[in-house]
Amino acid sequence: MPDYRRYFVPGGTYFFTLVTYGRRPLFALPENVVRLREAIAAVRREATFDFLAAVVLPEHMHFLWTLPPGDHDYSKRIGRIKVRFTRSCPPGEPVALSASRQKHRERAVWQRRFWEHTIDEVGELEAFLDYIHYNPVKHGLVACPHQWPASSFLRWVDSGHYERSWGCCCGGERRPATRFAAIQAEVGEP
Repeated sequence: MPDYRRYFVPGGTYFFTLVTYGRRPLFALPENVVRLREAIAAVRREATFDFLAAVVLPEHMHFLWTLPPGDHDYSKRIGRIKVRFTRSCPPGEPVALSASRQKHRERAVWQRRFWEHTIDEVGELEAFLDYIHYNPVKHGLVACPHQWPASSFLRWVDSGHYERSWGCCCGGERRPATRFAAIQAEVGEP
């Protein structure tokens, strides 16, 4: 296994990718998106952070967070979100689990790890915001970013950051979104 070390910056801004176990489409069910939002809200009450942007797709999600000054413990927050969400779910259909998962009494909800990238340049923040908001289009789930309900895109439109037509094809032609080649290796998905 590679010797991967996380990069912690107190008060930093981070991009995350979390994936369900076996890429099961748990978040295709609206009630699971509600459970996830409730878990995140509870964790934010326990250990505050600024939630900049998010998109929840059927089998994975992306977040942009900024932690409070002097705080770098995003791993604890993600772990708590995973636990709270998992505990809120009714038992699902049986899924074959590895001996290790059985030993640790883990359910078939989340991949064990998560992907993280520390945002350390201003232009990077912009690219990751675009990536998050264009992700449902990239995966062929909708034709335009504004059509995906489990996204912060419309909140960013309301704030004036985006035009509603950004990355859109509703008018018959595709309005180009930012190209993501520069950050593709940093997002934790193919």
